Amino acid sequence: MTSTRERRSPIDRRRSGAERSQELFAAIDGGQIEIAFQPQFSCSDERLIGAEALARWNHPRRGTIGIDALFALAGNAGDAAALTHHIAGRALAAAARWPDPLRLSLNVTAADIAAENFADTFGAAVRESGFPAERLTLELTEQALVRDIDGSAAQLARLAGKGMRIALDDFGAGFCNFRYLKILPLHYLKLDRSMVEGIVTDARDLAVLRAIVAMAGALDIAVIAEGIEDEAQLEKVRDEGCAAFQGFLRARPMAARAFEEFASQDSGRVVRGL
Repeated sequence: MTSTRERRSPIDRRRSGAERSQELFAAIDGGQIEIAFQPQFSCSDERLIGAEALARWNHPRRGTIGIDALFALAGNAGDAAALTHHIAGRALAAAARWPDPLRLSLNVTAADIAAENFADTFGAAVRESGFPAERLTLELTEQALVRDIDGSAAQLARLAGKGMRIALDDFGAGFCNFRYLKILPLHYLKLDRSMVEGIVTDARDLAVLRAIVAMAGALDIAVIAEGIEDEAQLEKVRDEGCAAFQGFLRARPMAARAFEEFASQDSGRVVRGL
């Protein structure tokens, strides 16, 4: 039997993409894209150092759509770029109200990095927001780099030259191409949660974590552990030399206003970022 997808003509597929784009832009204009902030903490003293901006689409029919599915639905480079611009603009505007030391982390996509003028346009957006480039971290995954590693390195070097810091996100979830560590201007490795889940009970998992931290230290790259959900995990990543962590153990993602209140509850909780 021929599937529905196989029976569609090219015109049907184009119409589907156009409808998807129209729906996405309507969601952006209608305020359905919600920005949340996942607090990040120093491992050494557990003080707040900043937050990662996350996005989700409160879809009227499909329910909540997370950031990965959201960009997958964007469908093409133009839509993805518009979505990145919207998320970054909202997050930068919120972060401009944060206490001075706190850092903002933003995710960028393969489509962003592939755009020849991305460094210039993004740099201009940061300047217009009033948020200091020196307090901004850009996070990207290996998937965002595989198309053109040399071009990506050049783009990221230009952004780093503006004062921004660069993090390789979800490290351990993909191929862990060590060439990235050689040629990219990286400041942080963000360990995927799968790399910390077993470190309390599995000696091999702990050995892998220890080796990654040692390698990163030799390259002057700080390690951030994601997905920390219990005290034992936190103790391990602290003992092994991770610089920072985020996870449900200390704070779940929260709305912009809630994060401002969280950060202002006690000035002693805020520390200058890594």
